[in-house]
This record gives sequence, structure tokens and C-alpha cells, in this order.
Amino acid sequence: MAAALGRAPLWLRCRCWRGLASGTAGESRLEQRLREKFPRASAIKVVDISGGCGDMYEIHVESEEFREKRPVQQHRMVTQALSEEIKHMHGLRIFTSAPKA
Repeated sequence: MAAALGRAPLWLRCRCWRGLASGTAGESRLEQRLREKFPRASAIKVVDISGGCGDMYEIHVESEEFREKRPVQQHRMVTQALSEEIKHMHGLRIFTSAPKA
């Protein structure tokens, strides 16, 4: 579909290819931003799933701030925390939860 629209697939548009390994500057930057916005988080994981070019991320956040909030509210909190960064992304997968009691 992407080729039919004149755009190369995401993996071809990236300047580098590194699989799903972790440790990119983008991952670190997003994780730091999330730690600032969710100081009570018990777990934060950011993975660049675009192959290393920073176009798409998967984010997991477990935080007490999410307790008694619906998933859509939790996801909205994450997208608001990353509002500037999201402007430069192709896609984002968000997984949120509150710690088990």
C-alpha cells in the first residue's frame, strides 16, 4: 500500500537498520521525559520499533498515577507528556498499567 502511494515502506525510509535492539538516543530521550512526567512510575520501557531511525516507538509505563483511571485516560496522559516528541513520529504503541496492589 505504501509503495502504491509513492512512499517507501518504513524500513526502507530509515537511514539505519538495527533490528529491535535497545539503546538509541531517542529511546533514552523519551524514557527521561517519561520519568520526569511520571515520578511515581515503577517501570518505564521505551523501544524503538522502527529499526533505529526513531519513527516509531513502543512504550510501556507502570505508574501509580494511573490508578483508578481508564486506559484511554492513561494513554492520554502519556501522549500529553510526549506531545512535542510525537509530532516527529510515524507511530506509537502505548501500554499502561497501575502497579498491582
